[in-house]
Amino acid sequence: MRKVRVAVVGAGVVGLSTAVCIAEAIPQSDVTVLADRFTPDTTSDVAAGVLFADEFPDIPLEQQRRWFQRTFDHLLAIADSPEASPAGVFLCSGCQVFREVPDDGKPFWSDYVLGFRTMTDKELRRFPQYKFGQAYTTLTCECTAYLPWLQSRLVKAGGQMKHEKVTDLHQLGQRYDVIINCSGLGARDLVGDGEVYPVRGQILKVQAPWLKHFVRVSDGQTYIYPGMAGVTLGGTRQIGDWRLETDAEESEGIMERCCLLEPSLRGAVCQGVKVGLRPGRRNLRLEREMLHLQGHRVPVVHNYGHGGWGITLSWGTALDALQLVQQCLNEHPPPAKL
Repeated sequence: MRKVRVAVVGAGVVGLSTAVCIAEAIPQSDVTVLADRFTPDTTSDVAAGVLFADEFPDIPLEQQRRWFQRTFDHLLAIADSPEASPAGVFLCSGCQVFREVPDDGKPFWSDYVLGFRTMTDKELRRFPQYKFGQAYTTLTCECTAYLPWLQSRLVKAGGQMKHEKVTDLHQLGQRYDVIINCSGLGARDLVGDGEVYPVRGQILKVQAPWLKHFVRVSDGQTYIYPGMAGVTLGGTRQIGDWRLETDAEESEGIMERCCLLEPSLRGAVCQGVKVGLRPGRRNLRLEREMLHLQGHRVPVVHNYGHGGWGITLSWGTALDALQLVQQCLNEHPPPAKL
């Protein structure tokens, strides 16, 4: 039996996670990741990588819980291993604060992080503009280290990476037996998905080694995330904004908002500014379909539209994508000869 040729389109955290899952679980597969940008030039490289999530409105919560739990468990195992440092994965503690008391003070992912609880009045005194808060320990996954680590793991499993801008899945189907579409924002053009839109995010990197705990405002506009080599300050969530250029006025606004939360940041040294375009979509797309070519059909599995939760849900959705690939191969095995 010849190798099953699998193409994974996209080299962000979702694409590489999916590629690794397939290469390790299906020994007869020959997995190639195709992308025009690899780390450190992906959107995933801009993300701070702290695990928590918002809900997708039309996806069953049980499915979203499973995605979160599987990703958390996968990364926690790395954090508890000798691979933690090279993979850029570590435990982090902090809080999320709210200007008003939310209707539901316990998000769907709260059972999977560590020590989730409501903040005390004494803790909230540090943030006088806020009326409610949640404290917990979660994980940080820094993609500047994690993506190269995933690439090495893929190569060890027999996979490979290829610089190629994919513009036509039908042409790709002439060369591969299965296609996995993890193109993120690129799905807008690649498969004509008008539901995908950019959510622009600008962040600052600063030196503030005295900060050990994260703080996030519930609207996602202001956050402070200590990392391995610096602190990420954010941010912006600009829907429909395609700008990749940094904006000095926005940087000033980010710094000012973060200093209101943590006044000691006024002594921080700025290391740089980064911009990324999150692949927004009302609901993450994770499903399969058949590509009809002349004389044969090629299964396509879509796994994109994670918005700002690509790292948070990456391993969970990758495992579901793997299951869809296995179903496709069982139902439509590739021809024995080329």
